[in-house]
Amino acid sequence: MSDFLKISGDYESWSVYRKAVIICDVTEMFICRALPRGSRTIDQMRQAARSCKQNIVEGAGDSTVSMEMCIKLMGVARGSVMELREDYADYLRQHKCEIWGKDDPRTFATRRYCLTHYDPREFVEKCESRSDETVANIMLTLIRQMEAMLAKVLKSLEAQFLQNGGLKEAMSRERRKRRGY
Repeated sequence: MSDFLKISGDYESWSVYRKAVIICDVTEMFICRALPRGSRTIDQMRQAARSCKQNIVEGAGDSTVSMEMCIKLMGVARGSVMELREDYADYLRQHKCEIWGKDDPRTFATRRYCLTHYDPREFVEKCESRSDETVANIMLTLIRQMEAMLAKVLKSLEAQFLQNGGLKEAMSRERRKRRGY
């Protein structure tokens, strides 16, 4: 019995995926409410949020046959969410809104809440009753957490690769075992 193919894809239970869904759903609510119809920023923000989530999904699936592709896709997910962070920061700056500092009590409260809550409907519902400025700041906080989570995922994937190698190495090991080498 060989085990060089690590069938994966149970990404729906991953914290990083669940946060990506929240980011995607709240972003959709935000752009529909806060941005003027026809704004190019709507498509940019929608695609950045979607790209983060979808690249996590694709990376999880591709990890079965290519650790390299999984690492690349998780990196793309991180890049997409960083782009989205810039869009929220631009919105706040361009609308002369306050940007919460990292030591702001509202940032701390948001961080604490985001660490333990994963229901996208709950996030959307809570954000619907807040101002656009507050929602954008909440999203900046959540996105910074997402960036850190994806950085940890990438470091973990790096460690797995260094420990186990890629698919070709695993296939060769299994083949040598079968042949008795």
